[in-house]
Amino acid sequence: MQAPTFWKTLTSSFPLYTYPPVSSSPLQTAQKEPTLWIHPSNEADALSGDVECLKWQAYLALRGLKNIRVRTDVHPQGAIDRRLPNLHVEDDRLLPAHGIPAWADEKLGPSSSDEQWEGYVSEAAKDESRAWVSLLEGNVHAALVLAQNPPSLKDTLLEMLSPFPSFTSESSAITSLRSTIVPPPPPATGFLSLLPPIGIRVDADSVYTKYAQAIQALSDRLSTDKWFLGSENPTPLDALVFAYLHCILRSPEPIRPQVTRRVNLVAWEWRVRGLVRSAFTNSNSHTDVQT
Repeated sequence: MQAPTFWKTLTSSFPLYTYPPVSSSPLQTAQKEPTLWIHPSNEADALSGDVECLKWQAYLALRGLKNIRVRTDVHPQGAIDRRLPNLHVEDDRLLPAHGIPAWADEKLGPSSSDEQWEGYVSEAAKDESRAWVSLLEGNVHAALVLAQNPPSLKDTLLEMLSPFPSFTSESSAITSLRSTIVPPPPPATGFLSLLPPIGIRVDADSVYTKYAQAIQALSDRLSTDKWFLGSENPTPLDALVFAYLHCILRSPEPIRPQVTRRVNLVAWEWRVRGLVRSAFTNSNSHTDVQT
């Protein structure tokens, strides 16, 4: 069958081109070293400036793993669940953060993390570690977010007007504050109580007071021990504490002095930083996959 003349005339303006398939380069090689995708730091450093990413860096290093590359050129939207870190392992698998402990167990075999108390000296210490995790991810995290991203009128307007608030860095800070401040801020009173709530109102003095108390308690609990809660070897709690201390020491003035005036915390962070940094190499020589 011949195509009608009018159809040929119409489609002649939209020619269809075909191209041969692109074959893989013979020089391409499989992943040889595990690579952790992380948020970058403001400094030329292999350590992330993000608490969540740095926590997992510390976890891997304190488990004794070495020669791990880091990538800082991957946008979070290119990661699993749009969240960093991700771990790209040797068999070309890409793991989300919650898959890292199982991979570490495969690499290292049975270790203290597989024991009944996950490396803590007793069941009571393991239970106590949960309280410290809650304190760090609550009061300490709220102060860190508030110091790095103080909410402004612009933040509030973005939170109110944006149909996709999770895609704005300002509103992400507000969301993080909302999720970490417990109990929530008091409701508005007077005429403002007639209006629907907009954004979040933060009592900065209250946040910083609770933060100062948390840092004091952390310093007292560490005392002169090598690891927190008297553990003989580092535990997941030590990785989390290091991540927060490291980020706080590189944060603005309102929160940094609470750590710098406590010598045992500063010395502990400095020692652990060396252990963590030695486990990683910064390499962004891969193909850019930003989105």
